[in-house]
Amino acid sequence: MPEEKALFVAEDSIVRKVWGNADMILFIFAGSAAEFALNKAVDWLYFTGKLPADPLGRLFSTVAYAKMIVFSPADMANASIDKITAIHSGVEAARQAKIPDWAYRDVLYMLIHYSIASFELLERKMTAEEKAEVYDVFYRVGKRMGLVSLPDSYAGWLSSRQYHLENDLVKSIHTIDLYRQYCRHLGNIRFSLLLGVQKMILPGIVKKMLDIDGIEWLRPLIPLYRLLKKAGADKLIKHILLPKQYKQQVFALDVPGKEEASRKGAKEATAQRDSPRDRY
Repeated sequence: MPEEKALFVAEDSIVRKVWGNADMILFIFAGSAAEFALNKAVDWLYFTGKLPADPLGRLFSTVAYAKMIVFSPADMANASIDKITAIHSGVEAARQAKIPDWAYRDVLYMLIHYSIASFELLERKMTAEEKAEVYDVFYRVGKRMGLVSLPDSYAGWLSSRQYHLENDLVKSIHTIDLYRQYCRHLGNIRFSLLLGVQKMILPGIVKKMLDIDGIEWLRPLIPLYRLLKKAGADKLIKHILLPKQYKQQVFALDVPGKEEASRKGAKEATAQRDSPRDRY
């Protein structure tokens, strides 16, 4: 028998629970969309023209790479990380400048923060061990990319994250343009939902900079959504709310857990056994 490959993220890791859940990934997406817009290095994403032309697609691309890393064997995950590094090196060569190391760290910090915040908003509080686990996964991603000055622990990351929020964000012409593009690509209703999610998940300092403080009108609906999801009605809601071009990408974000996969397999086996085609 072929030897099983080592995984980049353990099968029972809290990180897989987060990144195997489409709802949580959409919330990570919403939070990152805000910080991308405020980051002092966002001009790098404007250099290629891809971000303003398709801001949702650009963010989905970032999410897709992160998800690929989380669910791949270690060698494939490392290859994906190396590919990300190579893409950025190509952009640096074209612009004849170096992307600041802190800009890479900031993107990594977004994924850490919103992974935890999304899970806690939609499920429960994470334990200290689970938070450390989330940090360890993205710490290893950063080290593979050659990033320096990464804190050694989750506790150290907390102060580094706060420093980032206070020093690396600014509301600029790019911020205003990106939010204009979000609204144009999403439409008014979906854009209002994006802002509603951001009100719940963004750090206070980020909400203040974006002028989206106020009543978290979506929060009372979270328990209702959990009930609808248990009843299987969440897909219908997503069909209604999501832009057509992104529906399949969003549905593909869900990774079934062991129990769900087992039930699905049994159901498919029963359907195949009972199929009229099999009785003749």
